[in-house]
Amino acid sequence: MDEYYKSGKIVSKVRDKATKIIKDGLAIVELIEYVENEIKKEGAGIAFPVNVSINEITAHYTSPLNDTNTIKTGDLVKLDLGAEIDGYIADSAITIMAPGDNLEEKFSEDTIEKNNNLIEASATGLEAAISTVKADVEVGQIGKAVEEAINSFGFKPIINLAGHSLEQWNLHSGLSIPNIDDHSTKKIKEGDVLAIEPFATDGVGWVDDTKSINIYKLIADKPFRMQHTQKVLNEIKSEYSSLPFASRWLTEKFNVNRLNSSLRQLSNSMAVYPYPALKEKTNAWVSQKEHTVIVEKDSCIITTK
Repeated sequence: MDEYYKSGKIVSKVRDKATKIIKDGLAIVELIEYVENEIKKEGAGIAFPVNVSINEITAHYTSPLNDTNTIKTGDLVKLDLGAEIDGYIADSAITIMAPGDNLEEKFSEDTIEKNNNLIEASATGLEAAISTVKADVEVGQIGKAVEEAINSFGFKPIINLAGHSLEQWNLHSGLSIPNIDDHSTKKIKEGDVLAIEPFATDGVGWVDDTKSINIYKLIADKPFRMQHTQKVLNEIKSEYSSLPFASRWLTEKFNVNRLNSSLRQLSNSMAVYPYPALKEKTNAWVSQKEHTVIVEKDSCIITTK
């Protein structure tokens, strides 16, 4: 269990440092690379590509090569990061309203207040969830706590996104932690490691796939006749194994156009699983807050606090 605590401390430290550099004009790729480099400087591995999902983009956005997108004043910036020590993972996320000199010029007082409340709603949902976590609690009850907390702000949780259990080298190990009362009677047990991540929105509370795909995960080792595709697969197996990876990382060794072609082949054959960036269905803005916890008999320990 020591590795869970070590990776949690690293994630907490890097997350808190990264939030201080978020500002108007900052390139998304610059924020992502800063976080990924800081995780490595701390002696940990990157558990998954850093996600920087802005406004209605809800999750799974990481920069492609030469990303020109920047953060703008007032954006709701969701920073989701993970580190691993010997495969033991810590996963955490926070939402920041990007500061800038012209915030009051761009947005009305009501809009600024609403967006601050969105940030508070997901944070309160996380607190409510964590307060319910102990051995033998039903996951539906955790989701109920999230839903009620977010609803109390007048917002909705994202229905089709959930937290997840963690195991060594396994970011999503099979147990889902809902953000609504889904009436699941499945129980958590002492020693389970959970990433709990409420999302709040003033939209309908549903996300759809976008066409932006820059995160993948190896799911099957298959032979390919195309030599380049086989080389890409071999690199993925060697460097990333069971953890998600960014196509951007592979451009250090492969031409981007040929790489994208090979990744399409690997995805179509189900050798790798693609994670499209997700967007709120009605383009409403979304906030997120996440911690990793270890379940104890009568409570839980937050590793990423």
